[in-house]
Amino acid sequence: MPAEKTLRSQKKRAINNKITRTYTRSRLKIASEAIESEANVKSAISALDRAVSKGIIHKNNAARKKSRLLKKFNQSINS
Repeated sequence: MPAEKTLRSQKKRAINNKITRTYTRSRLKIASEAIESEANVKSAISALDRAVSKGIIHKNNAARKKSRLLKKFNQSINS
């Protein structure tokens, strides 16, 4: 019985992790394509932070993605 419950829990967690990961990737893609929009960049950063807090991606991975996104954003603003 506990093994079956563990399997059910793992399936639920896998689905939730996939949803969050997909949402995060979508936000990053939207922000990259419309880099001039500050709202899109903020939304992507928020999604990354949420994924880190849920343990879906590593904090250094999120930091790297945020850094690259903000670097791109700042270049688009200054040019």
